[in-house]
Amino acid sequence: MFCFPYREILYETIRNTFFHVPMWFVMTMLVFTSFVASIMFYTKSDMKWDLLAHQSVIAALLFGTCGYLTGLVWAKYTWYIGVSWGDVLRKLLLEDIKMAAALAAMFFYFGYLVLRDAFTDKAKRANIAALYNILAFIIFVMCVFVLPRLTDSMHPGNGGNPAFSKYDLDSTLRLFFYPAVIGWILLGFWILSVLIRIQLIQQKREL
Repeated sequence: MFCFPYREILYETIRNTFFHVPMWFVMTMLVFTSFVASIMFYTKSDMKWDLLAHQSVIAALLFGTCGYLTGLVWAKYTWYIGVSWGDVLRKLLLEDIKMAAALAAMFFYFGYLVLRDAFTDKAKRANIAALYNILAFIIFVMCVFVLPRLTDSMHPGNGGNPAFSKYDLDSTLRLFFYPAVIGWILLGFWILSVLIRIQLIQQKREL
């Protein structure tokens, strides 16, 4: 019989670990892929790398948005039970550096998409977007992995708050968590492959 850790405050919501946490893993993998693709574009000057970078950001934002929303739901029913959604969002942005920094990082990538639409010349768009994308990844790393560790945060593993694996992720939960991470990452790259194929089909139709 399987039994999940029944930790105070989290209780059954600990099952959200299989969704919320892996989605951020996926986003990180996808923005890293986009970062590498932008570097390769500068070294190879091949538009296929621009295509990979662009679609990787789109897929990453999909999972990042889902990860953020599942985080809001989790926070409402654990940290701020009984308050409105507006209060949840306001308190998280003001009191939890990781939520605020992650949202800022996502806006930089939304800015990447807006920047691309500002140019009609494909070569110029690809060059400027690649440079912006490289800077956006550096900001992403700072916002998600560096800043939360410099100050207090309600998130486990930040600001002196021990990582959830030290007291929540027991041997039973690991049987589901790690396969979930692998499964979500594979799903993320499958979605990326679908997005790329759609773009290639559209490009052929335009010829």
